[in-house]
This record gives sequence, structure tokens and C-alpha cells, in this order.
Amino acid sequence: MKNNNDNFSFEISLSVLNHLGRNLYRSFATVLGEAISNAWDADAKNVSIYINKKGNSFFIKDDGLGMTKDDFQNKFLKIGYSKRKNGGSASPKGRPFIGRKGIGKLALLSCAEKITVISKTKSSNYIGGVIDNSGLDKAITEDLTPKEYSLGSWTESTFATHTKDHKHGTIIYFEGIKDGIQNSLEFLKKIVALYFRFSLLDKTFNIFIDGDKVTHESLNDLAEKTEFLWKINEHKDPYIQSLEKRFTTEKNEQRDIVLKGNKMKGFIASVERPRDLKIMTTEERIGIDLFVNGRLRERDILKHIPTSRVAENYLYGQIHFNELDSGDDIFTSSREGVVADDPKYKKFLDTLRKSVILKIVEDWDKWRIAHRKDGDSENERMTPRDRKSMELFNTVSKEYTVAGKSKHKKKIDTWVNDLADDAQYNFGSYAECFVSENLIRNYIGEKKITLSKEAKTEIAKWKKVETESKNKGNVSIGIRKNNSDLSYLSMNDLAYLVDKAKDPTKEACLARDANEYKPIRDSLAHTALLTDAAKKKLTSVYENIKGRLITLLSGKA
Repeated sequence: MKNNNDNFSFEISLSVLNHLGRNLYRSFATVLGEAISNAWDADAKNVSIYINKKGNSFFIKDDGLGMTKDDFQNKFLKIGYSKRKNGGSASPKGRPFIGRKGIGKLALLSCAEKITVISKTKSSNYIGGVIDNSGLDKAITEDLTPKEYSLGSWTESTFATHTKDHKHGTIIYFEGIKDGIQNSLEFLKKIVALYFRFSLLDKTFNIFIDGDKVTHESLNDLAEKTEFLWKINEHKDPYIQSLEKRFTTEKNEQRDIVLKGNKMKGFIASVERPRDLKIMTTEERIGIDLFVNGRLRERDILKHIPTSRVAENYLYGQIHFNELDSGDDIFTSSREGVVADDPKYKKFLDTLRKSVILKIVEDWDKWRIAHRKDGDSENERMTPRDRKSMELFNTVSKEYTVAGKSKHKKKIDTWVNDLADDAQYNFGSYAECFVSENLIRNYIGEKKITLSKEAKTEIAKWKKVETESKNKGNVSIGIRKNNSDLSYLSMNDLAYLVDKAKDPTKEACLARDANEYKPIRDSLAHTALLTDAAKKKLTSVYENIKGRLITLLSGKA
């Protein structure tokens, strides 16, 4: 049988728009991002956003190259058209293209009931049309093809204010915002300042919201709460410069991280408290975001490389790595993420974790402790006892912080800081004295051990001292919670009651260790600062006491 030579071809249904993500873009930032990215790719110098909250609408206007009638039909309205089609990767002015797949424009359809797009070049008049989502929904329901659905006509009067003195570029009008415009202008400025870095990094590209230029100053409240800073590969950013101007040696620390042979750049910073990262809403926290060619590609990338360290709850920042845009397209269709199992992306994450994040979490702990704040309780560079002692010292010492304008502030802060190392030792050692001596008292009481003559003499002495002190201070209240005679005995007196060897020089016993322990213990109880030799001696003796006491309490003696 002879085959017919009929010419067959694909026919595309408009429903493909839904499958490609017409309703996928739920983030207002994503919609703004698409329009701003298109303006960047079109070599615009300025992008202006005009918000009408009462009218539930907004305009986005740029002064880029603009589009001719042919451009509008065969490029903008052609889903899947890519600026990189013939190997091009940059605009006429040399800007690296942000757009890639040619489907990002569908984001523009996701947030409004109706959008109108008009555009002109230097040598052509305005062209454009209206995309009504209700009409598009009907066309999709009726399974129409693109050729069977025509855009509506636009009205010049709607754009009159914005076309005046507009020589070239594109204007998009969004009507009937689906969730309403609920955010303030200040909020929108923060979004732009955070997520559209090319507006801050490239002086030839500016973004305006209702006439106000978006700058790093929109992030001043975040900068005020920033404590530490890490710059990666000497990244330059006006926001970083603003941080460095605010930083003082009393409150802040910073470090440069150099990755030889790696083109990754950016910065990571930490705030004073985790709640300081909630600058957007009470629910949304900023984190460490990935940017490629200036565009946000993945938010909160730490979720892919968690360290399970407490410092993560304090970190935010931006990592720029344009190498991810070379070669195959590894970005998801939603344009809000990177394909997780891409080898290049996995290698990038591995380098970021090992060469940057792990260094930062170590620095963070050291710097927090140095600035008298709680650090990472799971960091093993300090023993749990030393860490808790330091945390207690930090809490107590804050009450002695002198007001910022006092001429004595620097001197008093120095005195307090000089006590830190000794406090770390003394606080923990006092706790050990408190626990061990009270455990021995409980042991004596339970065993009903008879008080020796020496013990009774010691008790009488200290009762007399206490009575005299109370009378002198006109104190009539009870001081000791437990009036037991044992509360007047210290470690060496208690030790002689429970564990005294016949020949202390030959036999291990609590009493022998307590004799060595007493002079240093007394100095500690009187809040004296101990010498290194005394600390070493006290630590050694206490380990013996602790071991012997555990033996006694467990009934193995």
C-alpha cells in the first residue's frame, strides 16, 4: 500500500499555558521580578512602579529598547521564545541575559485579572494589547488554539500619564490584583532592595516605587540589628558598605573569606536575635539566598545544606554565583528554584557548606561569647560546664552595663570583660562546691553520723560569728534555709566525718583531698581571682573529691 504524503503538524491548545505555569506564580516578588528582569534584558536604565492600592492596580514602566509590532507578536507573545536562541548571552550593552526559557512572562498573567502591555522603540509607535484572564480561561475551556484567541485593544487614555515624555520602552498595567495590594510601599521597597540586587549593584539600572528610588536604605532596620559580617571573595555591595560604617568594635565583628579559584561572591551576616530576621511579616523570615546574574534563583539555600547548628537561625545573606547560568538550563520552570540534583549545583552547595558555612558557625560562636552573649551550646570547643558558666556571667554582667553616653563606659566595659575568663572558671567551680558539699550533708544526715568534738567546736564558732554579724547588721530574718548544724561545716569538716583514713599519706580518702581543697575553696567563696596554678590545683583535687564522693554515695566504699 502506498503511503499518503499528507503534511501533518502540531497544533497547540491554549491550555498549555496552564500546564506551563500560568497559575504557578503566587509570589508578588516573582511577578515584579519578571517585569524587572525583562527591563534589564532590554537595557533599560530606569524601571518605575506605580501603585494604586485603592484601585487595586499598578503600572510597571521601563525605558528599555522597547518592541516593534513584530517583536511583540513573535517574541513577547511567543511562549518559549528565548533571547539566547542563537547563542546570545548578553544584551546590546553587554548585560548578561536573565531570561532563559521564554516562559517567565507567564508570571505576569498570574497575579491580576487583566494585564495590558504596550511598547515602543525609538523609531516606532506604541503597539500592544490586553490579556483578560477571564477571556483566556474561556478560550482554554473551549480548547481554542492561539490563533483563535486575539488580545483585546488597549486604550490610550489609560496610559496618558505614563506615555508623556516616554521615548521608548515598555509599560505594563495590572488590573484586579487577585489577592489585593495588601503590602505597604515600604514593604515593597524592602522586597526590591533584597531580591533585585542589580538595582543596587549596577549604577546604570535604577528602580523607583511611586517616584522614590529604591536603595540600600530601605534595609536600614535590618542593618541596625546586624551583629556580624562575613564577606566572600571581596564582594562589593552598597549594603555591605552601610554595615561597615555602622559597625563598632564594641558591638560587631567581620571577616573576609577568600575562596581561591572559585568565582562565588557575596556576603553572610547575622542578627542579634532570630526574630530580627522577620522583617517582612510575622511569618516570613529572610535567609541566605542564591543569585545568578543578579536575579534571585533560590531562597534560603541553607535548607539544602543544613548544619543543625544554632547559628543558622541568626544568618541571612546573598550568594552570587553566575557560573550556574553557563551551559544547560538548571532552573525550575517556576523560576523560583534550581534543579536539586544538578551536578554543578550540588558541587556549589558542597563548597558553600564546607568552605563558608562551617567557618561561619565557628566564628559566630566565638564572637558571641566574646561579646557576652549566648553562643552555640552544641559547639564542643567549650565544655558544657564552662559554657554555662560563661552564659551566667554574661547574663549577670549585662546588669552592670553603663549607659552609652557615660564617660566611664569604656573603662567599666574593660573591667567587666577582663573578668570573663576568671568568671568562666569560678562560676563553675562554685557550683561544684555547692553541689558536692550539700550532697555530703545529705549523706551524713541519712547515715546518722555522729558529730565529732572538732565538728561541734567549728559549728559553735560559726554560729557565734553569724549571730554577731546579724546583730551588727540589724538583721532579724532567718538566713539559712536549713538550720541544721551541718550547714555551718565546710568541705574539710564534712569530709573528716564521713571518710577519714587512718594514714592519709597512704590511703585515698575524702579528708586528705579536702585539706588541699580548703584554702583555694575559701578564696573562691570570697570571690577572689585565682592564679593559673591555683585553678589547676583546684581542678585536680576536685576531680578526686568528686570521684570519692560518687563512690560513697553509690555505697561502694
